[in-house]
Amino acid sequence: MPDTLHGKIALVTGAGSGIGRATSLVLAREGATIVVSDVNADGGEETLSAIKDMGGDGMFVHADVSRAADVEALVEATVKAYGRLDCSYNNAGIEGYIGGRLHEYPEDTWDRLMDINVKGVWLCLKYEIPQMLKQGGGAIVNTASAAGLVGSRQLSAYSASKHAVVGLTKSAALEYAKDGIRVNAVCPGIIDTPMMDRLVAGRDDYAATIPTRQPIGRKGTPGEIAEAVAWLCSDAASLVTGLAMPVDGAFTAQ
Repeated sequence: MPDTLHGKIALVTGAGSGIGRATSLVLAREGATIVVSDVNADGGEETLSAIKDMGGDGMFVHADVSRAADVEALVEATVKAYGRLDCSYNNAGIEGYIGGRLHEYPEDTWDRLMDINVKGVWLCLKYEIPQMLKQGGGAIVNTASAAGLVGSRQLSAYSASKHAVVGLTKSAALEYAKDGIRVNAVCPGIIDTPMMDRLVAGRDDYAATIPTRQPIGRKGTPGEIAEAVAWLCSDAASLVTGLAMPVDGAFTAQ
């Protein structure tokens, strides 16, 4: 899909590593100018540097997506710098507490996870959509998860948060379909990212089963998710809205 996003202004949250970084690079490859955002300034600046090294353009804006003032300022900075917002990839998220059953889950960790994974996506939608309404349309992609389509043992809060992202995505798609705003979600399976490294740390038995958990027989790469996001942001997906797209090597097809 060469140059499918030429001239577009794209915002990526959680862009400092993993899927967010890979997607920033793919969107830049396709011709978009990238507003890189992350709570980790060093990671965000590294992503921006990689974009510029490949001949792309953009800027970094520090933001904690769980804070309304940060998200509002992020969108305002984007519009002030570039005049519009064509594509948004609401990707920032955390995995939370790993390994315990639901009744063992710490309340403070639950609250923090929901603030970032659910409230953060809602706040991004809340401030991105008014700008897209002003300019007559846009494309939004949220990061959900295969765990947002099926249950997940010992990841109850994460699974609940990603089910919520799917619900937000579908509701927003219905509300704004006639306004030219498409809202979709990607649902990654087991992907080779820093988050996955944290999920399997000290759990050699779990790590050893990963190839069999995804029928394709391997972990996915951040770049494979990035290509799906780029397509959903492009005009090639002009009839696609309200989709929670599994990119999971048939994990949820089982």
